[in-house]
Amino acid sequence: MEGVQRRVLIVVFPGFQLLDMAGPADVFATAALFRPRDGYRVELAAVRAGAVPAGNGVTVMAAALSEVTGPIDTLLVAGGLSVPEQLADRELVAGIAALAAGARRVASVCNGAFLLAEAGLLDHRRATTHWLVAGELQSHYERVEVDADPLYIEDGDVWTSAGVLSGVDLALALVARDHGHALARDVARGLVVYLHRPGGQSQFSTPMRAMTPRSEPLRELQAYIDANPAADLSVPALAARAGMSERHFSRVFTEQTGLSPGRYVERSRADTARRLLEVTGLPLESVARESGLGTPETLYRVFRRHWRISPGDHRRRFQSKER
Repeated sequence: MEGVQRRVLIVVFPGFQLLDMAGPADVFATAALFRPRDGYRVELAAVRAGAVPAGNGVTVMAAALSEVTGPIDTLLVAGGLSVPEQLADRELVAGIAALAAGARRVASVCNGAFLLAEAGLLDHRRATTHWLVAGELQSHYERVEVDADPLYIEDGDVWTSAGVLSGVDLALALVARDHGHALARDVARGLVVYLHRPGGQSQFSTPMRAMTPRSEPLRELQAYIDANPAADLSVPALAARAGMSERHFSRVFTEQTGLSPGRYVERSRADTARRLLEVTGLPLESVARESGLGTPETLYRVFRRHWRISPGDHRRRFQSKER
């Protein structure tokens, strides 16, 4: 591709998320400033040519999908709150599928992954999307292997990214793949963003939840666990509190919550620790003790396992300034 600009076509639709388009577009445009001869040329396309309103009211101009001709290096599909209704637009879905067949690679931002899946482009591939709708993507498209945590996933010539601004992470990764780490680093510096953000999108999600048990005694026990993280929450203690044998308790609890008692207790304690880090200035030793995790070493291991960042990093990013 030496001396040839790479054509990036971003697919939009009424109600699309502006950042899903603008973030990657600015990454590619900034890369082109550094590499004007073989950088990128960004174009927009929609079902109908003309003005396309984003979900926030800003309007962009796009060409018609049916009129796009010539080679496409990267076909990128934006997401947005209107995606569920856009899935019924057969012209949009068919247009994406047709253009994907001639593109070197295909990508999506946020819930734009649903449009790729509807077009059959994610069948038998790993993919990600916004953490809020990852379960829905998996349940609607069983041939897609959904992973809700990564900021982006590459599976062959198909790339998907997580929620909203992770489109920037995706675009930087594409620039690095095309032109090397140094150019991607320069683009990130120019845009004042991380080249590689630590952790996955689970660090931004709501507290981890299990299913609510059908049994009222187990619902009460679940509430007790969440309210008393530092108590003895071993299987023998919980089984005795529930009035069951340990074996029967473990089986029923797992069946009704989707998690073993041990995994549920760890998740509950991890969420408690996360809240303490966000709303208090307690030292890590106290956070570990009050959340039931015991030691700072255990607190660190649990955070790395669930959110892929350290407790200190989480506090620096999310601690409330109003405490």
